[in-house]
Amino acid sequence: METLVSESNLPLFEALASGVRIRIIELLAQEPMVMKDLASAIGLSNSIITMHIKKLEKAELVRIEMIPGKGAAQKLCRLTADRMELVFPRPGIVPRRFHLSSVAIGHFVDFDVKPTCGLATKTKVIGSGFDDPRYFLEPERVDAKILWFSQGHVTYKIPNYLLPSENPEELEMTMEIASEAPSFNEHWPSDIDFTFNGVNLGKWTSPGDFGGTRGKFTPDWWDLSLNQYGILVHIRINADGTFIEGTRVSGYTIHDVGIRKPQWELKLSVREDAEHIGGLTLYGTGFGNYHQDLQFKLSYTGSKSE
Repeated sequence: METLVSESNLPLFEALASGVRIRIIELLAQEPMVMKDLASAIGLSNSIITMHIKKLEKAELVRIEMIPGKGAAQKLCRLTADRMELVFPRPGIVPRRFHLSSVAIGHFVDFDVKPTCGLATKTKVIGSGFDDPRYFLEPERVDAKILWFSQGHVTYKIPNYLLPSENPEELEMTMEIASEAPSFNEHWPSDIDFTFNGVNLGKWTSPGDFGGTRGKFTPDWWDLSLNQYGILVHIRINADGTFIEGTRVSGYTIHDVGIRKPQWELKLSVREDAEHIGGLTLYGTGFGNYHQDLQFKLSYTGSKSE
């Protein structure tokens, strides 16, 4: 996450000014944890841990999810970022604020995939084995932290928190992705198309499907003969066009893609008419080299009347 050094971000800096909260961040960097397990690991009461978590949540460093538990729902805590860049103000530069959203790998709303394909949570493969697209409909798929397919698409919907008084400047989408080869193959190119709100932004060619060395966050039960990690890809849409990894791939600007729609739609595709049909693997929290899901950062400035 990118953070401007300003008074408006004091809750963030205050959240980091605590040894207990730093310890919580260190634990959550390994894996999401329920509140009572955090309290036990740190040796504090649930009420004190709750107070610290609320400060981290206010600073948008931690997200809380309700999950089923024995007798009652439990609060699962997870980090919303794995790094932070401090941006100091400069003369003549109007500071930009941003809305940050994260969507889990398994929270797709539509799909059409062909084998090889599959999904897995942090603890197991979903379904009875690989290469059966029916398991993309399995209710447990919302817990998926990795998914893969050789051809087809998955589609996600993302809430848009932009207010009428806010002027969008740039949308940055980041995700860890790779190709999908049998086992793994670092020389297995795949053309991956990105469609945002029905606008085909362009494509990025993944060089391969990476393995041989365990991903930084890939669990130990995941066989080392399988793919392990991907590349963190950055897609930016601003007034100058659309850029993937710094290369301009189309002339579509921030004003051409329905940026003010109340919800966005992102479709990731490996098309049957692509030059390189090498599949797609998506890595989320708990797999790969980056502790993140699909992330969407919309930078904006205040309206001219402010």
